[in-house]
Amino acid sequence: ERTLDDGLPASADLWIQAASGGEAYLAWEVLKGMKSPFPDHPLRVLCTTNTRQGMDILCRGAEETHGTGQGVAVQCRMFPFDSPSIMRRAVASARPKVALILETEIWPGFLTACKEQGTKVLLANGRMNPRSLAGYLTWPGLFRDLAPDAVMAVSERDAARFATLFGRERVTTMSNIKFDRMVGSSGPRQKDNPLAGLLPKDAPFVVLGSVRRQEEERIEAVLDGLRREAPEAVIGLFPRHMERLDRWREFFDGRGMKWVLRSELQGSAEPGTIILWDTFGELVPAYGMARAVFVGGNLDPKLKGQNFLEPLTCGLRPVIGRYWSSFHWVGREIVESGLVVEVDGPEAVVKALSAAIKAPLERKKVASEAARYIRSRTGGAEAVRKRLAQFLVNE
Repeated sequence: ERTLDDGLPASADLWIQAASGGEAYLAWEVLKGMKSPFPDHPLRVLCTTNTRQGMDILCRGAEETHGTGQGVAVQCRMFPFDSPSIMRRAVASARPKVALILETEIWPGFLTACKEQGTKVLLANGRMNPRSLAGYLTWPGLFRDLAPDAVMAVSERDAARFATLFGRERVTTMSNIKFDRMVGSSGPRQKDNPLAGLLPKDAPFVVLGSVRRQEEERIEAVLDGLRREAPEAVIGLFPRHMERLDRWREFFDGRGMKWVLRSELQGSAEPGTIILWDTFGELVPAYGMARAVFVGGNLDPKLKGQNFLEPLTCGLRPVIGRYWSSFHWVGREIVESGLVVEVDGPEAVVKALSAAIKAPLERKKVASEAARYIRSRTGGAEAVRKRLAQFLVNE
């Protein structure tokens, strides 16, 4: 599909490019509320992605959209290789009126072909970090010539970077579509939680989630502090990448710590045990069982944060470090409101987790406050739908 050897895409009014799984979810958040702006025919949508995971998500969404009466017809394909000749053939075959690019997908071949075809381009939910901007500015004339017709960025900082690259006149801001996706989300109730049988009722459960390689030495200090302050606690350690499991095995054995692999845990863990998580898809259920949570990816200046919103939907105030620039779209207010506890360094992490262990659980209150915070920032998907409708009808 990426070389077009198996055929060309069918004609479409709208082409949506979602690079991988995360962007594919955003694409469906936009599409599920989309209706055809044309009185006499459905809105024909071509959805493309670069990854197998993205394709699976797009195909599931297409099945959900089929037959809903919204007047939207969807085809899903892999995104063609971004060479000029391939992209010209693909765009000439699809002849889209509008192309929607999600997040930071700047493909020169695709943008060139769209301009040659007369296709309007909207870049939405746009994010750009300083390093990416510096790379694009190596060829400022090229990217100014290829500028999308409109850019909707998720923050003023992102908007300023896009404006530097493409010009201020075409850049606006929007709420991140990820807030729309979170409305109504919650972790499993404790009585329905698949992990309930693995944890003792007489010991607190502490989660150290999404731990990155660059902060491992700091997490070692956190583990030592928790053993000192809460020796009875069961600790769930979730490395962000599974190839770090051997490193943690060696550390635990070298320090004589009591630990077990999640995959080998039979029955309830003993108080004071560290569970080294080597199975996928159980971080959110673990948040649902935890008494205190640290979400990693933010203790080292080289890091930019991991998703700390998930524990909030489970009714827990997460502890995080200072470095979370990839999530600045969430808003500094989330820390100022007390929903997220930001600390500086391992000792402060231990202190915050120990305080959470001893404090009364307020899951319903925290989840309700988090829901209000999220709802106040929704509307990104609808803003994109309105802009697309304008382009489609006035192209």
